[in-house]
Amino acid sequence: MTVAALIVAAGRGTRAGPGAPKQYRLLAGQPVLRRTLAAFSGHPGVDHVLTVIHPDDRAAYDEAAADLPKILPPCSGGSTRQASVLLGLEALAALTPSRVLIHDGARPLVSPGIISRSIEALATRSGALVAIPLTDTIRRASDGLAGETIPRDGLWRAQTPQAFRFEAILAAHRTMAGGETTDDVAVAAAAGIEVAMIEGDEANMKITSADDLARAERLLAGAAEFRTGTGFDVHRFGDGDHVMLCGVRVPHTQGLIGHSDADAGLHALTDAILGAIGAGDIGQHFPPSDPQWKGASSDRFLAHAARLTREAGANIVNVDVTFICERPKIGPVRDAMRARVAEILAIDISRVSIKATTTEGLGFTGRNEGLAAQALANLRFIASSSANT
Repeated sequence: MTVAALIVAAGRGTRAGPGAPKQYRLLAGQPVLRRTLAAFSGHPGVDHVLTVIHPDDRAAYDEAAADLPKILPPCSGGSTRQASVLLGLEALAALTPSRVLIHDGARPLVSPGIISRSIEALATRSGALVAIPLTDTIRRASDGLAGETIPRDGLWRAQTPQAFRFEAILAAHRTMAGGETTDDVAVAAAAGIEVAMIEGDEANMKITSADDLARAERLLAGAAEFRTGTGFDVHRFGDGDHVMLCGVRVPHTQGLIGHSDADAGLHALTDAILGAIGAGDIGQHFPPSDPQWKGASSDRFLAHAARLTREAGANIVNVDVTFICERPKIGPVRDAMRARVAEILAIDISRVSIKATTTEGLGFTGRNEGLAAQALANLRFIASSSANT
């Protein structure tokens, strides 16, 4: 069984106010759409993720989707949501998936449990709708006055994903091409497709306005988990005329000896980040016994750790590197190091600290035999908004 996720993100989101379309607004430091894509690309039951976008948004989309697994090249949407979904389904047809989950790009807080239950429902039904039963009293308004009460029994608020067996929903959309239904269940119902109800989650909200963004921020803050990792690295001085420290070439009377470029700062920081996400250490990912890493630039190691962090659903809150050495002097190049680390990690420079200390002439660093670096990384993980994951 092959499962594809079709993310609908071609709208302009004008109700969110001036600025970028809502799916590209930042939510806790990441574009809304990136969080949506990550929820599906990181789910073990999903094989492919395709997004329908507006042609004008390609650069913003590429940035939002960068380095995520299972992501297919996007396709352009149509003038209506229904038209966009059909274009997306046609683009997926070449992969012949057996199941498809159609989801709004502006619902970034969908939980792994909702995705799993949507897939599982298709084992016995041709369609499945995530929804929440109404609990409030519903009244019809007339001329600004409260009118009749509408019985809420059997009434649900529809969410996404809306899951279907692929061939059935593709045929239904082809039959209704040119229509303007508000969701895919309406298309399915018109084609006689049975759709099972799956209870959703209040946190699986659709971001429409600036107030919705603020509410989603609060939900994420309440679900956040913080983890800290530490790293330490040492390299001996040897022949050379410079050292690499935190990605910056620093002129010096000696070099540092190591299998790669011996950048103790980036090595310690890479280990700190890997430690925070429970991904081992730098030697497991880049063994010194492997000749391909001989002389390698250590920014590749740190960029790898940053990518694993994003895949783990975490943000880097701040990093702190301390050099332990008598020389070279760190102060003159401190800001250049901070800027380079911020660039590699794609975080603001205000989140990067670089400092140095000596051992007052004691030990191997005091004898100028080498230098050491220790690092700390704080990461913020966004836990599932639903306990039923």
